[in-house]
Amino acid sequence: MASQSPQRSYAGARRAALRLLAGAFFLSGTVVWATAPASALSEIKQEQATPPPAAESVEQEPLPPVHTVPDPDPIQTTPQGTDEPPQPAEEEAVPGEDESGQIGRPVIDPNAPLPEIIYDLDRLPSQVKRMRELIVEAAQSGNIEALRPLIGNGPDGTQIALGGVDGDPIEFLKGLSGDEEGQELLAILEEVLNAGYVHLDAGKPGELYVWPYFIAVPLDRLDARQKVELFKIVTAGDLEDMKTYGTYIFYRVGISPEGKWEFFVAGD
Repeated sequence: MASQSPQRSYAGARRAALRLLAGAFFLSGTVVWATAPASALSEIKQEQATPPPAAESVEQEPLPPVHTVPDPDPIQTTPQGTDEPPQPAEEEAVPGEDESGQIGRPVIDPNAPLPEIIYDLDRLPSQVKRMRELIVEAAQSGNIEALRPLIGNGPDGTQIALGGVDGDPIEFLKGLSGDEEGQELLAILEEVLNAGYVHLDAGKPGELYVWPYFIAVPLDRLDARQKVELFKIVTAGDLEDMKTYGTYIFYRVGISPEGKWEFFVAGD
């Protein structure tokens, strides 16, 4: 809009001032009339008969039309181009972790059909099969240090304890073994990977291959042959202790379909 000349601005200011004075005069007169003592009718008529002094004529200037003022834009409550607010990203599933947060612990329905127990290693994806072979070779070497490049380090490394590990993972594994060199633990690791396995959450984000299969089978549903396989890994005393929990709680190994060694843990 073009700026007004000084004369037009001055005339507008005078009109605004006169309107304010006229309003104040009208209000003042009303108040005085309401609060002043009652006057005779003739006095009121006489006052009304007196014409007010002629006001100075002021040049009228038309006001701008109302429709020239644009309406404000509506407040945007959602991002432009979308009908709904953005949804928070879903958390990624942790391989081998069930709804209760247990590692390699599937939720077992005692009345559900038993999962397929697999012994055929050729049914493993190539990357899973290769990782299993590397772990077995390291265990058979008798040198627990051979596990270091397979376990890795940091948050992306293999989980070797339910509560996490502070410090060197190989030294931690040595401390779990009954001997000083960690060879007992290597023997357990090899026996676990020689047992049958189960394929958990096939086709889902948490898909995993887990050894031994006892992790997914209730202990009271193991047959005589399967108990012999179990006693290759645990003792009869261990089995009695596990019956308190109703499930296998000894060492288990999980490998992702991409061949990542996800965990080697024991406990519940």
